[in-house]
Amino acid sequence: MKEETSLHTFPPGLIGLLAGLTLGWGLNWPMMKLVISEMQPMHFRTFCLLGGAISLLAITHVKGLSIRVHKGQWTRLAAVALFNITSWNVLAIYGVRLMASGRASILGYTMPAWSVLLSTCLLGEPFTKRRALGVTLGLMGVGLLMGSEIQAVGRSPLGAVLMTGAALSWAFANVIMKRWPVDLPTTAYVGWQMIIGVVPIFITALAWEDGTFNPFALARGPMFAVFYCLGIGYVFCYWAWTKIVVIVPVGVSSLAVMMTPVVGVFSGMLVLGETPHWQDFAALVAVTGSLATVMLPPRKPKSSLSSV
Repeated sequence: MKEETSLHTFPPGLIGLLAGLTLGWGLNWPMMKLVISEMQPMHFRTFCLLGGAISLLAITHVKGLSIRVHKGQWTRLAAVALFNITSWNVLAIYGVRLMASGRASILGYTMPAWSVLLSTCLLGEPFTKRRALGVTLGLMGVGLLMGSEIQAVGRSPLGAVLMTGAALSWAFANVIMKRWPVDLPTTAYVGWQMIIGVVPIFITALAWEDGTFNPFALARGPMFAVFYCLGIGYVFCYWAWTKIVVIVPVGVSSLAVMMTPVVGVFSGMLVLGETPHWQDFAALVAVTGSLATVMLPPRKPKSSLSSV
């Protein structure tokens, strides 16, 4: 039963890390929206990725751990960086620029549905009734959160396409991390991903965007948001998510973050002054049910009389 629980439920020892990740990434969405009101998207991503990489590799060094990538693992590292860093960051930042931050986060967090399907097809993870229920409840919550926003998505089809592409990219990155493991401490693993993934983003920023990489040139609100995204969104949350993905089955870890878009919507209300609706609270119930499918251990089968 211990083995079965590890395959189908989220490890209790990582729940605190998951809670911090959910809150950190949830609030990150309205913060991104605030930043790009004054800072060009690729300039913003470049600053955060370079700052995050330097911070994570410095933490690795201070802890006395190795940052050396073993021979033969550079290709794996580059593949993960392409989908987890470059593709996700480019698609998501332009998606959130075209849509409300809460709406963008909702579409981005269709990722768990894609991850469960991809992990079943590519990793052979079981598609259990619990996972099917988790996906169903999670998507129900996503649908409720969209609610009256469906028409708004229709008015911004490119934003919806970009955010769906970002979700697919993130899901594929999760599968790659499990299928092609890289022998590095988590901090170094994420730091190297950022260094590799930021290169095309930096080139794009120089070639196509005007503006500054200096966050101190921004107004106080966007400047605070930049450093929030750097410290929480990139350093802590990327490290926490990678640590969870490496340890936990993809189908479980993906469903475990379904609460994040709910936090994204409600934090958008707090930061950007949006008004909650009944659908938001109904979505909270549905997503909580989805979360329960990977948080609660499977029911133990009743012992038969013959085994007594």
